Amino acid sequence: MPDMKVVLDGLGFPEDPRWHDGALWFSDMDKKAVLKREHSGRVATILSVEGIPSGLGWLPNGKLVVVSMSDRRLLQLEPSGARELADLSAMASFRCNDMVIDDTGRAYVGTFGFDFEALRPFSPGEIILVPPDGSPSIVADGLAFPNGLAITPDKKTLIVSETLAERLTAFEIAADGSLGKRRVWAHLAGMTPDGISLDAAGAVWVASPVSSAVFRVQEGGKILEKVAVSNQAYACRLGGPGGRTLYMATSYPLPSLFALRSLPVPQTQAGPPLIGQILAVEVEVPGAGFP
Repeated sequence: MPDMKVVLDGLGFPEDPRWHDGALWFSDMDKKAVLKREHSGRVATILSVEGIPSGLGWLPNGKLVVVSMSDRRLLQLEPSGARELADLSAMASFRCNDMVIDDTGRAYVGTFGFDFEALRPFSPGEIILVPPDGSPSIVADGLAFPNGLAITPDKKTLIVSETLAERLTAFEIAADGSLGKRRVWAHLAGMTPDGISLDAAGAVWVASPVSSAVFRVQEGGKILEKVAVSNQAYACRLGGPGGRTLYMATSYPLPSLFALRSLPVPQTQAGPPLIGQILAVEVEVPGAGFP
């Protein structure tokens, strides 16, 4: 594996990196902002989101859509600022989380299911479909903390991380966007799969916080590659001009996540929590599918 480089430092809790229009976009949950890093290295704040930003995506018309976690809404960025695209509070069992949007504008949004940070009793989450025209609907439920989402290039399969079930789960996508037959795409014993990114060989890069690593996994669960990081890896995305740069969002440990897995919380250096970073390595197989 080539040398790792620090793309951005001094962040809070970076999540959901996306490569779009020649730039790296991401949410910083601690700073409650969506940011963009251009090829020149310049970083700009695109939008402040008081409800905590998470998943990012773009509609066919090029407009940015952002998940606002705590108030369970989708926001659409207009020249005049953000407006509400969809209110999911009546459907989402708890906070909204990651999102993927296909090239027709269909958005799939996952939910926590329960307040894991406060160590409330476990309750499964759901995936909500927000069509470009029409009302949102729950298209999958009974998921153990649905997290990272990806859609295959043929738009026939949606893959989702179930963080608290140690697995990636796949759904067949029907013509109307609803989700049908589900199957275990990969069982990942000992991991906490979070953000994911598909590549052109059909493998999935998976960020696993409790592993302090990002893994390349093939269907069935075989580990093909591993990239270790010094902190916790929460998300990853293939991007860059050739699609072969693996961007990894890392930050400090979440004590609740380790407590739910009955694991000791990693010791950090004295002083403030470790600062969030976005790291990058070059890989052989480019990205594919959505996002």
